[in-house]
Amino acid sequence: MGRKKKPIWAVVAADSRAPRDGRFIEDLGRYYPLEEPARVELKDDRIKHWLKVGAQPTDTVRSLLSQQGVLLGLHLEYKGVEPDAIAEAVATHQQYRQDKLKASAKVTASELRQRALDAEEKAAAKLEAELLEKRKKAAAAAAEAKAREQEAAAEKEAVAEKEVAAEKEVAAEKEAVAEKEVAAEKEASAEKEDESSEESA
Repeated sequence: MGRKKKPIWAVVAADSRAPRDGRFIEDLGRYYPLEEPARVELKDDRIKHWLKVGAQPTDTVRSLLSQQGVLLGLHLEYKGVEPDAIAEAVATHQQYRQDKLKASAKVTASELRQRALDAEEKAAAKLEAELLEKRKKAAAAAAEAKAREQEAAAEKEAVAEKEVAAEKEVAAEKEAVAEKEVAAEKEASAEKEDESSEESA
């Protein structure tokens, strides 16, 4: 079965006198050896039926049945264990086998490509996050600098207003002093005029 460089093996019940690729009695499953991990599809109930009536599995099929827990289930059934306990034991065995196969499975080209893509996506996401963080920091620094500039400008404006107010105050004082001097001069001139008028009289 299968095709060139991609075999698929059929698990069948056949007469021992029949040729390897000849007539068989019943098809009992498939074995895909080149998948990672290798995949097995079996009809457990029919296999147990054939084993109970005396069928003798080949070494390869016996190994597959052992790995899939079929022989374990049949052994527990012969010992009189309850069906629920058998199902639990078989499930535990299958999970153990799957974990072991996954741990020892070879990495395929598609998985390598997927891992590379995932790594590239993670790197791109990390770079984008770093750029976003840098932009946020730059924006915060710019806002802080702008606030400082505005604060400095406000301080300069306040200083300029104080200087203008001080200049106005000084000018007002000078003007008041000048007015007093002018008034004093007028008063002095008026007194002189009165004295001269008295002398002439």
